[in-house]
Amino acid sequence: MDPILSKSAAADLVVAARLRRGLSWSDLAGEIGAPVVWTTAALLGQHPMTAEQAERVCRMLGLDETVAESLRRQPTRGTDPALLSDPTIYRFAEALAVYGPALKELIHEEFGDGIMSAINFRVGFARRPDPDGDRVVVTFDGKFLDYRW
Repeated sequence: MDPILSKSAAADLVVAARLRRGLSWSDLAGEIGAPVVWTTAALLGQHPMTAEQAERVCRMLGLDETVAESLRRQPTRGTDPALLSDPTIYRFAEALAVYGPALKELIHEEFGDGIMSAINFRVGFARRPDPDGDRVVVTFDGKFLDYRW
């Protein structure tokens, strides 16, 4: 019996097929009716897909059942520490390092003692034209979870 394809190997195949077929992440998200950020994260190995989602994406990409099987698996979430050196990813870490303490204070002031969920969570992504150069707009939308004693 062959082992199940790893999430990272499946992600490599998805990326290659997407590029070779000239498809966008938005095209794939539209195919399964899911948000583009969630879909992209799922196809890169951070979320499990339903059987139907995995089948539809694999059909669109011309990938076989071994990839669909991997896409359905529960992931081990997180990032390879080497990815933190990527300039785009590093800037997110830098932004949280600079603004994280202020956001924590503001959450506590506005909501009380608790945290923002990263499980009951949505991420928005948009491009906003600006005369000084287009802006990247990323919105974190997490449920507030109060500490209960």
